[in-house]
Amino acid sequence: MDGNARALSYHNYGTAAPTIKSMVDAETRRLYNPQAKPVSAKERERRLEKTKAVEAVKTAPGISVFAALGTMFVAVLMVFVVLAQINYNETAGETARLNIQLSELSERHRVLELAFERAIDINEIERFARDELGMSRPDAGQVIVISTQARDSAFVIEGEEERGVQGFGAFLRSLTDYFR
Repeated sequence: MDGNARALSYHNYGTAAPTIKSMVDAETRRLYNPQAKPVSAKERERRLEKTKAVEAVKTAPGISVFAALGTMFVAVLMVFVVLAQINYNETAGETARLNIQLSELSERHRVLELAFERAIDINEIERFARDELGMSRPDAGQVIVISTQARDSAFVIEGEEERGVQGFGAFLRSLTDYFR
């Protein structure tokens, strides 16, 4: 078993998984333990280099799954924000164009109303009715009498008004009496 595998086989029993610091500390203690059998300086140097290599590999910055997913989520949100901004700008442009069109049409409507009012000349209508249609203005003595069989009547209610269903019923009865 080489030094890398041995360094990774140490466990920190106080936690669920070995930590990098605990693995490096254990390998360092093993290398410099005075009770251990003597190791040559060359072997000690080789083991120390392997320990440093393991530490460098384990402590190298890595990308966690959550960081990658978070970055992707933020990127997707940014794409949606950019698309929403584009849609907003298009809508704002369309709104400005429609407001310009509305003001042009309002002006056109005003011009047409003025032309319509100028086109109707009461004197011209009176001349046409008198000359072309043979009509005349009514005389002061002309009175038209319209007689009806029903008499008009009104009711004066004094006091507090009836409320609710009874008041509505009374209202309906007064309407039917009025139109009889």
